[in-house]
Amino acid sequence: MFKEFLGLPLHPLVVHAAVTLIPLLALLGPVYALRARWRPKMDWAVGLLALGAPVAAFAATQSGEALTDALVAKGYPQEALDEIYYHSQQGDWLFRFTIALSVVTLALLVVTSDHPKAPNPPSWVGRVLSVLVVVLAVPVLIYTFRAGHSGAETLWQNTF
Repeated sequence: MFKEFLGLPLHPLVVHAAVTLIPLLALLGPVYALRARWRPKMDWAVGLLALGAPVAAFAATQSGEALTDALVAKGYPQEALDEIYYHSQQGDWLFRFTIALSVVTLALLVVTSDHPKAPNPPSWVGRVLSVLVVVLAVPVLIYTFRAGHSGAETLWQNTF
């Protein structure tokens, strides 16, 4: 399912969604957490990003594994496969941190919403969730850079 699209490897296509949605969540999530006045204007965008970013990260990791399997089957050099393995480790960490950031961001959205059916926890819960959103955004941005850079570097070094 995650191998090809119209005869092309799916991974380079899916990665574009991941490198767009994930950093946007990591940037807008903390803004939502820290700027209460802006929340009503941002809640829908942050909610969509919190739902879409982990889906994009999942698709990127799964399509990357399929691409790696195809390269192994074609007898790709071991040195290049080692670089790809490092890249996949960075992507796996990015996926984990993206899931965590998304869950905490969605929880913050629920806690801070004015919807009558939303739970009304103590005020410290919103503050704790806000801090977690800001803290989790840091490794998400770091691993987005590390995964993207290692993938691009591997491709560049082994293609041109």
